[in-house]
Amino acid sequence: MASTITELRNMTKDELAVKLVALKTDLFNHRYQAETGRIEKPHRIKQIRRDIARIETLLQEGEAKDAAKSSKA
Repeated sequence: MASTITELRNMTKDELAVKLVALKTDLFNHRYQAETGRIEKPHRIKQIRRDIARIETLLQEGEAKDAAKSSKA
């Protein structure tokens, strides 16, 4: 199931990191199934890739905010 950006923004960095690892594992499994021809939902690969990108963007934004706070101090 694709995650919405609001759901992801309400998560902590640790929760996002855990979800990111789970999605990467899921993506690996779906790619493996696609190679062997046993995939039932091929559209799911695209959804997983987009969810990974959303999470990585949020994590990057958080790092940028932290860097901005530390440079002002």
